[in-house]
Amino acid sequence: MIPALGNVNDNGQMLTMRPYTDADLPWIQETVAEWIAGAGRCAYDHIGELPHRIYENIRGRRPTGEVVHVWEDDGRLAGLTVNTRFENAFDVFTAPDLRGTRAEADMIEAACETTGRGEDEVLTDVFDCDTARIEVLERLGFTRFRTWDDVNEAALADLPEPSPPAGFTLRAARLADADELARARNSAFDSEWTGAQYRDEVMLKPGYDVGREIVAESPDGRIASFLVYWVDRRNAIGHFEPVGTHTDFHRLGLARATMLHAMHRMRALGLTTVTVNHDAENVPARKLYAALGFKKTHETYGYRRRTRR
Repeated sequence: MIPALGNVNDNGQMLTMRPYTDADLPWIQETVAEWIAGAGRCAYDHIGELPHRIYENIRGRRPTGEVVHVWEDDGRLAGLTVNTRFENAFDVFTAPDLRGTRAEADMIEAACETTGRGEDEVLTDVFDCDTARIEVLERLGFTRFRTWDDVNEAALADLPEPSPPAGFTLRAARLADADELARARNSAFDSEWTGAQYRDEVMLKPGYDVGREIVAESPDGRIASFLVYWVDRRNAIGHFEPVGTHTDFHRLGLARATMLHAMHRMRALGLTTVTVNHDAENVPARKLYAALGFKKTHETYGYRRRTRR
C-alpha cells in the first residue's frame, strides 16, 4: 500500500508521490546533480549511489515501484524515497528548498511506513553536517545510535600507475562475467548473489555501465577483485561503490590496482575529484583509501526509531 497522495508543503504547494520507474533514473540523477551543484554535497551522496541503492541494495526482493517513490511538485522533482534497503533502512533525498520543512518530514514518515512493515525499527543515515535533516529526524522521534560511514575524497591528480601482481589483468567487466562477479561479491561481502541475479538486477539496470565495472582477473581466469565507479559530469566528481576482493586474493594489492586503473579513467573523462565511503569501523578500508590519498571529509550518523505498531 502506497501512502496517500496530496501532501501540501510549507509554501502551500501540493506534492504528489508515485512509484518510481526505470525511465525516471536519468532525470533524477541529472536533477540531484543540479542540487549538489547549488547546495553542496552535505545533504546528498554521489548520484552513483542512486542506482546502486535502488537496484543492488534492494536486489529484486520486491518490485522496485513498491519500495522506491518519486515525489513531485507540479512536475518538478521534489524528492526521492528509497525504502527497504537491507530490509529496514531507507533514504530520503529532498530538493534544497524543501530541506527542513514539513514536506521533508512527510517524505520521511512515508518512508517509515513503507520500510517499517513487519520490522521492529527503521534506520536511516545522515551527513554529520546536515543539521536540517538531523533536526527533522530528532523532531520525529529518531535517535542517533552509531557513526555509520566515513566519507572520503581525493583529487584526481598526480596518480601513480596501477601495478597488479604478475599474471593478473585489469580490465572492464563483461556481461559474461556475471557468474564470476557474483562469486567474488559473495566472498568479499558474505552475500548470496547468483550470476543470473547479478546480471538481471544490476548489470542490465539503468545507470550501470559494464565498462565502469573494473576487475582484476587472476591467471586462472577468476575475478579476484572488482569495483564499480560512478560519474557525475556536472560536478566533475567520481565515486566508488562497491570495492571488493575475493578472500582468496587478499593482501596482493589488487584493490589498490583496480582503483588506480579506474582513477586514471575518471581523470581522462575530465573529473577532478573522487569519493568513497566505508564503514567507520573498517580499518583495512581506511588504510587502503588513505594510502591512495583519500582524506575524510565527513562522516554519516545512523539514526533509528521504533516502529509504531
